[in-house]
Amino acid sequence: MSKFLKTLVIAPIALVLLAFAVANRHLVMVSFNPFDSADASLALTLPLFIVIIAAAIIGVIAGGIATWVGQRHWRRSSRRHEAEAYEARQRLAELTARIPQVSGERFGPGAAVPAGPYPGSLPAIGQDKPQDKPGAAL
Repeated sequence: MSKFLKTLVIAPIALVLLAFAVANRHLVMVSFNPFDSADASLALTLPLFIVIIAAAIIGVIAGGIATWVGQRHWRRSSRRHEAEAYEARQRLAELTARIPQVSGERFGPGAAVPAGPYPGSLPAIGQDKPQDKPGAAL
């Protein structure tokens, strides 16, 4: 399917470029001397379509480089966040590996750790959330 889509996109572009090349075959002189454009020592004589297509290719490459340089902040940030996530996964694996040892010692093998009233614990199923003191002001 992707070959068909590539052909569907590339074929019309190729036809347009071919028609453009046939219509712009005359020769032009491209001078690289900013002070004397008539100086032939620093000039090239090329068909117009090559000059225009080459300018478009150079523009696309320059735009890609400018975008890549402009996104360096996001790439750096992504690498930093990826390293932090890796460290968090390692710490989680370390803590997870320690949980069965603790629960096995305290509650027997295969037993789940019961929900309890210790700080940070969630209420057991069917138990209401802890309520504020009655009459407490915010």
